Amino acid sequence: MSALLPTYARSDLSFARGEGAFLFDESGERYLDFSSGIAVTALGHAHPRLLEALNEQAQKVWHVSNLYGIAEQERLGRRLCEATFADRVFFANSGAEAVEAAIKCARRYHFANGAPERYRLITFEGAFHGRTLATIAAGGQAKHLEGFGPPVDGFDQVAGFDIDAVKGAITEETAGVLLEPIMGEGGMREAPYRFLQELRTLCDEHGLLLVFDEVQSGVGRTGRLYAHEWAEITPDIMSSAKGLGGGFPVGACLTTEVVGQAMVPGTHGSTFGGNPLAMAVGNALLDVVLEPGFLEHVAQMGLKLKQRLAGIADEHNEIIAEVRGQGLMTGLQCKPQNTHLVSALRERGLLTVPAGDNVVRLLPPLIVEEEEIDLATRTIDAACASLRSS
Repeated sequence: MSALLPTYARSDLSFARGEGAFLFDESGERYLDFSSGIAVTALGHAHPRLLEALNEQAQKVWHVSNLYGIAEQERLGRRLCEATFADRVFFANSGAEAVEAAIKCARRYHFANGAPERYRLITFEGAFHGRTLATIAAGGQAKHLEGFGPPVDGFDQVAGFDIDAVKGAITEETAGVLLEPIMGEGGMREAPYRFLQELRTLCDEHGLLLVFDEVQSGVGRTGRLYAHEWAEITPDIMSSAKGLGGGFPVGACLTTEVVGQAMVPGTHGSTFGGNPLAMAVGNALLDVVLEPGFLEHVAQMGLKLKQRLAGIADEHNEIIAEVRGQGLMTGLQCKPQNTHLVSALRERGLLTVPAGDNVVRLLPPLIVEEEEIDLATRTIDAACASLRSS
């Protein structure tokens, strides 16, 4: 009997090591990893640049707390600001913590500007923002809320990417709008660029903050550093995590100067957030992702993957209803239960992730090459053919 809480429906697989886009189990069996630890291992497994940075920092200092200055934290914060809309960064350990910080920043901004009644955020049905009490309330999904008492107050949900629905939800208590540019857990549903642009205009007109959750869609996954860049707009607050540490726990909340200045000493904190080990890895990851040509490679590989998946969907339209997503954040909406396809792929050595709306997520590492995309799509084709005949 396991000593662990039974909170996960785990497969029987366990991995001994990883290399690039592949994982190997205890017997040496190889698996092509198109899950990337749910969009986390952005540079694949055992990337030499990350290993070097972690080992080098481990010989110096692991932890000092945020009572003291941390040079690598200052450096990573500065680089993130230079590469994005942001002026300020708060470092945490996970996506949920980054979203919690974003929620607090939005509320605190209005408090500091004389409007403490403005604390509510408009959110979207099907969203996923994390597993804390506040973030499950923001997501609003019954399966995540059940059994945990009254939901945390302050979130008003609307259906679909409907600008009129958002307008109708605005009240004198509204602080801002929180959404994922691409809903990962929610089924790889993309917010149209036009909708994001209209949302930015609406927030400006009403003095609201636009808050993006880019925990899954960020750090290069769509072929831009952050997915909202495709819509040519900027948020006021953004949460980031997952790929930011390449497998080491790193979360970040990024804000503009006008929002960030409301977060004075004592308003928020984290014991482990921004520790030297995490920051060394985060800086090493940015070294790679910000290299000339890297994001272009992601976009090219994403286009190849989507084109080949479209061909498979045409061939196996009894299995695949739709191909979704952007870059290397792709989903297959299934007609049979999505877990059937996930299992069939795993049996053939390809690791994927189920999502809402009966979708199978394909989240390869950003270093994936065409030959690995060929292998993955051949495997998907074979698995679909098997499901058709069963």
